[in-house]
Amino acid sequence: MANQNEKGLKRILNACVFSYYGYKATWEHEEAFRQEVLLFLVTTPIALWLGETVIEKLLLIGSMVLVLLVELLNSAIEAVVDRVGLERHELSGRAKDIGSAAVNLSLIWTAVTWISILIY
Repeated sequence: MANQNEKGLKRILNACVFSYYGYKATWEHEEAFRQEVLLFLVTTPIALWLGETVIEKLLLIGSMVLVLLVELLNSAIEAVVDRVGLERHELSGRAKDIGSAAVNLSLIWTAVTWISILIY
């Protein structure tokens, strides 16, 4: 847990360490995150090659970053729900379904972005 008394550079360094632990935990425990990272690694060079302007390249790559961001948040939601209890509960299921829907929407937005830029 973060030390709330830390200030300045020490707080920033602590935040970086905790972020590293978050990436590591997500990589180790979430197959979807690993798949999306691999998709990001494949699509980034393609975006740099196919994007005609800096804005197009940023939109193509940024849409994939959005997927990773939403997956990290979804994984956090799932971890908290599982921590609270493994028994089935309507609200737990709803929270997980909503997180999954957010990931799905980010993937749809990525597809729309890529198709729009590549077609026009």
